[in-house]
Amino acid sequence: MTYEPLHHKYRPQRFADLVGQGAIATTLTQALLKERIAPAYLFCGPRGTGKTSSARILAKSLNCLKSPKPTPDPCGQCEVCQQVANGTSLDVIEIDAASHTGVDNIRELIEKAQFAPVQCRYKVYVIDECHMLSVSAFNALLKTLEEPPPHVVFVLATTDPQRVLPTIISRCQRFDFRRIPLGEMVAHLQHIADKEQIDIEPAALTLVAQLSQGGLRDAESLLDQLSLYPERITVEHVWQLAGAVPEEDLRQLLGAIARRDAVAVLEHTRQLLERGRDPLTILQNLASLYRDLLLAKTVPERQDLVALTAETWQALIALAKTWSVEEILQAQQHLRTCESQIKQSNQPRLWLEISLLGLMTETAPQSTVANVTAITSPKLTIVSRESQAVTAPNPLKASEVKQVQTKDTKDTVAPASEPKPSPEPQVSNTEAIWEQALRVLQQMQMSTYALLSQHGHLRQISDREVHIGIVNQTLLNLTKNNQAKIEAAFSQVLGRRIKVAFEIAPLPHKTKPAPKTKEPPQSAVVVPFRPREEPPPPPPLTTTPDPVRESAEKLARFFNGVVIRLPDEGESPDTAITEGSEEDELDF
Repeated sequence: MTYEPLHHKYRPQRFADLVGQGAIATTLTQALLKERIAPAYLFCGPRGTGKTSSARILAKSLNCLKSPKPTPDPCGQCEVCQQVANGTSLDVIEIDAASHTGVDNIRELIEKAQFAPVQCRYKVYVIDECHMLSVSAFNALLKTLEEPPPHVVFVLATTDPQRVLPTIISRCQRFDFRRIPLGEMVAHLQHIADKEQIDIEPAALTLVAQLSQGGLRDAESLLDQLSLYPERITVEHVWQLAGAVPEEDLRQLLGAIARRDAVAVLEHTRQLLERGRDPLTILQNLASLYRDLLLAKTVPERQDLVALTAETWQALIALAKTWSVEEILQAQQHLRTCESQIKQSNQPRLWLEISLLGLMTETAPQSTVANVTAITSPKLTIVSRESQAVTAPNPLKASEVKQVQTKDTKDTVAPASEPKPSPEPQVSNTEAIWEQALRVLQQMQMSTYALLSQHGHLRQISDREVHIGIVNQTLLNLTKNNQAKIEAAFSQVLGRRIKVAFEIAPLPHKTKPAPKTKEPPQSAVVVPFRPREEPPPPPPLTTTPDPVRESAEKLARFFNGVVIRLPDEGESPDTAITEGSEEDELDF
């Protein structure tokens, strides 16, 4: 005898058999009784909630041969009902939109819809996953949905109604299928277990319903797998077969995070991974537990809001006392960000460990990879290759500088040095270097980029070395494994070979720069103020022609030269070299 899966064997055959969809069953039943059949229906909802089954029930109800008119209770025994159930009816056509997305497929469907049904009263087209149709295919279907032939009924099913064109939705009667409630699902699974003689504990059956997350087909498939165990099915069997993280393991992991025990967190993570748990599943299950932790913090008397055992619920109430609501919300935000990062990462285990260790930092993670900003620290120092000197407000003459340097060091606060042509680097330049290096690193290795952007900051820059602060020793060790890539990123940004040094330092808070004061620095040289000698005013311009000047200019143009004038006694050398001035003299 051919084996039949449980989700096929126990597929609902009437609207009264639908589990957890009472409102939809009642509405469609009344429509059939009053013969108010719409030309098009849109069934929306998560997978495994009864959309396709309802479409088949509707097709049988419209065409059952035992009734002279549409009926909400098809017999299930006539030829039409059997053909619809087996998918062999010529007048009930099921189309998978995922493999028939083009406009040509829809045009062919529209052409065939014009013909009368072969055996049934209505020709029913069931388009599953209709959101996969292209825009042109939807547009081709618009006119037919608005004014279909009188013998045609369209049923569109989708798990993503947001991707269906609004013009399509407006032409259909929309029914939203909800997730199956836990109590109704457990009762349905118990009914199947009794009929199939499956020996399973009530707690294990409840866990099966919880893991399915409202999808009845998933629950029936998991129960079908569990029925192959030769002994009585327990909660441990369900955890092992489902691949989810047991409550006890999640509780221990959360306790290690609360104690800030990095070794315990890594050890629990290693054990879960060795037992075949997927990194993304671990993170998602932990995020769900944080949601339950938030409820334990805010409404500890409402255990009915969570799908946990009484023991785990009491443990969460005790753990919730160690956290504030803000810290729990920040942790949930952190896990939500990390979930998308793990999906995109080629090293999910590494990023999982980083994410879990990030929950233990003293300051809750506040930055995300989608919005990376360099953090400014008041302790950030810039080390130049040579010390920068602070110059006096007015420039000094060479003789004055020489005189100051010959004085005893007791008479000055700090020795003066020759001013450098390049100004001292600013913190804003350092922030730009940090951001550019992170962008380069993002192209090289996503996991290292995410680690540095959330748990690292730039502390010091020298000519050939960069100092980076990491929040704790564990993350520092992980970062050192990719030191070569980090050095390559900084070398590419700065245009020279750079060495990177790491040190443990907490994340600084971003603060606004303090207002500048006009007080001179303490290291400035104390020099008495001397007024600058102004050069004598230039002689008045003469309007009379000067034959010597004209001859000199002609001679300079002939030899491609310039006219220069030697400075007079007491005149500043800066005004001596001119070209074509009124008092030029030849230098033979």
